[in-house]
Amino acid sequence: MSSGPVHERQRERERNDIRHDEQGDEQGDEQRHVSEFYARLDRLRAEVRGRLEGVLAARGLGHQGLAERDIAAGELARRAAQLDAVENGLCFGRIDLRDGESRHIGRMGILEDGGEFEPLLIDWRAPAARPFYVATGRRPENVRRRRHIATRGREVTGVLDEFFGAGPEGAGPGGDAAEAALLAAVNSPRTARMTDIVATIQAEQDAIIRAPHAGILVVQGGPGTGKTAVALHRAAYLLYTRRERLARSAVLIVGPNPAFLRYIGEVLPSLGETGVLLATVDRLFPGVTPTAAESPAAAELKGRAAMAEVLAAAVADRQRVPEGEGRRVLHGGRRVLLERDAFLRARRLARETGLPHNQARPVCHDALLDSLADRVAGRFAVDPVDGGSLLSAGDREEIRADLAGDPAVLAVLEAAWPALTPQRLLAGLYSSTARLERAAPALTAEERALLHRPAPAHADWTAADVPLLDEAAELLGPDADSERAAGQRAEAEYGERLALAQEALDVAYGSRDTDFADEEDGEEAEVLSAFDLLDAQALADRYAEGDHRTAAERAAADRTWTFGHVVVDEAQELTAMAWRLLMRRCPGRSMTLVGDIAQTGEPGGAASWERVLAPHVGDRWRQAELTVNYRLPAEIAAVAAGVLFRIDPWRSTPRAVRSTGVAPWRLAVPRAALAREAARLAAAEPGSVALIGPASLRGALARAAGEGVAVLDPRQAKGLEFDAVIVVDPAAIVAESPSAQAGPHRGLNDLYVALTRPTQRLGLLHPDDPAGTPPAGLTRLGPPARPL
Repeated sequence: MSSGPVHERQRERERNDIRHDEQGDEQGDEQRHVSEFYARLDRLRAEVRGRLEGVLAARGLGHQGLAERDIAAGELARRAAQLDAVENGLCFGRIDLRDGESRHIGRMGILEDGGEFEPLLIDWRAPAARPFYVATGRRPENVRRRRHIATRGREVTGVLDEFFGAGPEGAGPGGDAAEAALLAAVNSPRTARMTDIVATIQAEQDAIIRAPHAGILVVQGGPGTGKTAVALHRAAYLLYTRRERLARSAVLIVGPNPAFLRYIGEVLPSLGETGVLLATVDRLFPGVTPTAAESPAAAELKGRAAMAEVLAAAVADRQRVPEGEGRRVLHGGRRVLLERDAFLRARRLARETGLPHNQARPVCHDALLDSLADRVAGRFAVDPVDGGSLLSAGDREEIRADLAGDPAVLAVLEAAWPALTPQRLLAGLYSSTARLERAAPALTAEERALLHRPAPAHADWTAADVPLLDEAAELLGPDADSERAAGQRAEAEYGERLALAQEALDVAYGSRDTDFADEEDGEEAEVLSAFDLLDAQALADRYAEGDHRTAAERAAADRTWTFGHVVVDEAQELTAMAWRLLMRRCPGRSMTLVGDIAQTGEPGGAASWERVLAPHVGDRWRQAELTVNYRLPAEIAAVAAGVLFRIDPWRSTPRAVRSTGVAPWRLAVPRAALAREAARLAAAEPGSVALIGPASLRGALARAAGEGVAVLDPRQAKGLEFDAVIVVDPAAIVAESPSAQAGPHRGLNDLYVALTRPTQRLGLLHPDDPAGTPPAGLTRLGPPARPL
């Protein structure tokens, strides 16, 4: 009887040995496939580089040929970059269908040599790859086996299989392989760069990634649910499925801060996609780089939707009608009265056009010139019979032309309806209390005082000013005089190019070779030269400069560029004015917005998605929710859930998929030793470490911390993740939160952000005085489990 368990253990060892041998065979088989994929990739690289070298080596090209060469070289260089970017993890999966077909899944699609056969490797975005992500035991999608392939460089290091349905491999689906692959990814150490999730996309994530492109899709998800990764992979998917359109219009990805953009910067290139522009909202007004700081109250005020009305009123205020009888204009040594009614009529005519301010400006000026010409003409003789003017139409035109060139007259016209830039309008508004009172009567005196400041120089703009500058640009439109001057410059440059082309043809004709003249009749032989094939205009056109920038590069320099799709991360943080700017960038309203209302930290941020979107699309948007937490272990998620409950008791907490067995800890130290102790604790943590504290402590923490430790406030930490996080002085984080005045518990949002950045370990360090006591719930945390 006692031998039964022994025999069972022996049989289990034998079964394990058989599985190990089978896995070894399967791993070797996958190695042969993977080696084939890389061999084909190398051939593709060699082919592209060879073509690129050939294009760059071309000589003796005319200007048109050079332009075509540059375009071809740019395309080949981008293709070479795509092929290089997929080197790591080229193939990560395989599905075996019930009909016997096998499909390998990878970062990009690779065809056999010649490209006319079945693909060697299927792009993860292709419809044929979708079963790899969505097959389940209940809905196997015709899949018999799903295999996860782990690689290091070009070497296969392991295979994990799931079997679906009854059969010799097992009675049902085995979720262990998928879980093992997922846990290996989420437990991997964090670095300074975000990695893609292409090998471990989960079903609910895949549904969002492949959702229809049209309209606005809001992706709501708590910390660690993979919102950012989903948004980036959705961008890659749309670039794959709508390549032709999005390659022309580009995709805009908006992040909360430059550190976040650097963090995610390698994800899309690793998926072979480069046709995107990554930017923060305050970098979307070309020519302006915000450098100044301002108070949270001023930033919140500038973000309000009401500022659009303030700016419209500020523009209208610059369309001035003089008080009293009008303006007397000195012309020809005499003063001519231009009545107030003439100003009123000119302003009315200009406004009735519906054109932006600068484009309506010539209408106002023309009407004023007509009125002034009539007044000047009235000084001359009149017909004694009917009282009409004795001046001819030509005489009147001469008078008008003379007035139009008079600096004194032009000054009057400019004062009535000036040419304005967004910078000039906003600077003039901020610097004048009188203009602020006229443009913003609905604001309180205290609020207008927040806007008032001396006229800013070019470098004095703040991040909150950028949406206002963009709004002003819409109201003003391009300056007609500047456009006219630009057109004149272009015309002059073309004329110069045309003259040079004609001169070159003349030289060529004068230097033509006469050695081939027909000796018998003295006529020249028919030898074609440049002057026979081209005229001056055609030659000048060949020397016109071409624009060889990518769509993303052109978009970055063009405020009026409209994008084919816009992705906004941490979308809950944007103000109403920032949303107006982004909606102008995407009139087609093809957008993916990802965020978490519970993490709103900006005073002007979103209280709900309905309030954000209703002014722009009403209820014509859809929402998807991510419900699984991949970043936070259950121990840390429980701590964060307590804070979330205080923020919003009705908000659900994402389900954590793993547990580390490491409990978060809390430690109190003297306030004077806070920074020093935080630095010591951080130095003892392995992997990537962050100290997250209130903005007032950031300087002291940075001075105390060593190399390799990130020191951030909660706003800077948004979207980032680390192996270990030490939250310093949580009570001060809540008290100093810019959103603390926006409503009950809004200050907790920043603390919630800080608590949800780690992937492995969390600690709280706070002063041991009453002012440093953490919020309720966090006080229940125990001391560190290990000596510190």
